[in-house]
Amino acid sequence: MSPHQNHEFQQWWKKQRQFLDQSDDALLTVEIRSPSTPDTTVDKGHTRSARQLSWLWLLKFQQLASSLAWFTNALFYLLRTANRRIASSDSPSDSSSSRLYRIIRVFLILVILLLCFELVAYFKGWHFSPPSVESAEAMVERVYATWLEIRANYLAPPLQSLTNVCIVLFLIQSVDRVGIGVGVFLDQDCLIKVYQQSIAAVCIQDWPKERMLIQVLDDSDELDVQLLIKAEVQKWQQRGVHILYRHRLIRTGYKAGNLKSAMSCDYVKDYEFVAIFDADFQPAPDFLKKTIPYFKGNDDLALVQTRWAFVNKDENLLTRLQNVNLSFHFEVEQQVNGVFINFFGFNGTAGVWRTKALEECGGWMERTTVEDMDIAVRAHLCGWKFIYLNDVKVCTGVHHL
Repeated sequence: MSPHQNHEFQQWWKKQRQFLDQSDDALLTVEIRSPSTPDTTVDKGHTRSARQLSWLWLLKFQQLASSLAWFTNALFYLLRTANRRIASSDSPSDSSSSRLYRIIRVFLILVILLLCFELVAYFKGWHFSPPSVESAEAMVERVYATWLEIRANYLAPPLQSLTNVCIVLFLIQSVDRVGIGVGVFLDQDCLIKVYQQSIAAVCIQDWPKERMLIQVLDDSDELDVQLLIKAEVQKWQQRGVHILYRHRLIRTGYKAGNLKSAMSCDYVKDYEFVAIFDADFQPAPDFLKKTIPYFKGNDDLALVQTRWAFVNKDENLLTRLQNVNLSFHFEVEQQVNGVFINFFGFNGTAGVWRTKALEECGGWMERTTVEDMDIAVRAHLCGWKFIYLNDVKVCTGVHHL
């Protein structure tokens, strides 16, 4: 082969190699770029075709649809799980679980409110910073100074006026009590007439004599008083009244012990009801006719309580104040409790009890000095009901000393 032919072959070989190199670069090189990578072909003057743009937008739409579908499925799964847990939760009677759910709801509402406040503060441009020690001390001083000003200018004057009025009332009451004490000391006859009025008021009740038993329970420790009461009882016995005088030798338990001793007698079992009156109470002759009929047809009724009427309510300032206090007790407390819940505290007197109710609740207890409330609570716990009669009044007196 001549040198000239060899030179031509080399040139042809170089052209073939160049062609192969260019073909490899054009056909085998694949560049994959992310959407955020700048397109170098644009910089070189090349543009995407319409088909490439349509495929690009289709890909983006598919990604958006996938995201929305995932979010929808997640939300649906969350709601379904919450609904299933609420449906399968314990009944509302479970107080601990209901309290826990309420606490969680309160915290959730609080967090949402705080988040809304944060958003409002951000968009409004509010900038909050923790207070310094100096500003906190200044705020406390301002609050204390404001309180001193309010106390001196607005609270102190009316309180001082009220205190002056109370002092004047106390002085008037003290003078009144001294005057009444001197009058009672000079007039001793009024002290021995109360028992006569009380015994007489009970003995003249408009009720069949053979169906009524009167017990005079004397718990005094003075012989003169015992003789006077016993003589009064004997006077009414001679008039045909079924009345008995009882005096305990062992005086324990105070009023509750005295009532328990009287109820333990065998002849008491023959009577269905028992009316209780203190020594200074004088019931009207028709008292039993106005109270006993309420027990008829009410087998679960244990007590019929009547109201007190004070004969000396206008005697002095102390009696007027006591009348206001006790009138509120009867007209509001006793009447409202009797109407709505059929229960109120027994006032200890001027009431009629069913004997069966006293026996079922255990009778009078000597361990307490508030035997009226004690017996009422125990009877109510046994299922018995009470009735209060505000229109039936029993005369008595309020303490004027």
